[in-house]
Amino acid sequence: MFTGIITDIGTVTQVSGDSEKRLVITTSYDTAGIDIGASIACNGTCLTVVEKGDDWFAVDASEHTLQHTTLGTWQPGTRVNLERALRAGDEMGGHLVTGHVDGLATVESRDANDQSVNFQLSCPAELAPFIASKGSVTLDGVSLTVTQVTGNSFGLTLIPHTLQVTIWGDRQPGDAVNLEVDVMARYVKRMMEAA
Repeated sequence: MFTGIITDIGTVTQVSGDSEKRLVITTSYDTAGIDIGASIACNGTCLTVVEKGDDWFAVDASEHTLQHTTLGTWQPGTRVNLERALRAGDEMGGHLVTGHVDGLATVESRDANDQSVNFQLSCPAELAPFIASKGSVTLDGVSLTVTQVTGNSFGLTLIPHTLQVTIWGDRQPGDAVNLEVDVMARYVKRMMEAA
């Protein structure tokens, strides 16, 4: 479980494998405190640490993960939002995030608004009902507040701090991003279907 508050930006340094891949990611985390088997959200995808060194860790991505997230496009040099798993007693600054990516959203536009930036994104039609104005959404691992929704299109406004401490400062129209809808919305929809 995560909160969507990014605590480091890592860089992919090695990619190996074909239908399944091993990814090596550099980090400023103290890797001595990261156990093999620990979960780290990498651009919002919960991945298991399988190896580590002084300033890096390695994760394996299955064929399913590569097909349903942006991980299949990662190459050496790709910058990645990182968040360690939530521990009991940690501050809950964002919202509950599982690290289970629901699909991909696409950045449709980016417009500067004084110091903040307005983004418009589109998502698959089947995920649109889970996204609500003033609700939470996780994009590339970042807990964000939706400003408006029209059909399968939705907007966000990112403040300068978020643009600086995440890879969202790099995001441009046409970019695909990992999307996780609010877990509470999933359960509400399921309960309504069962009623």
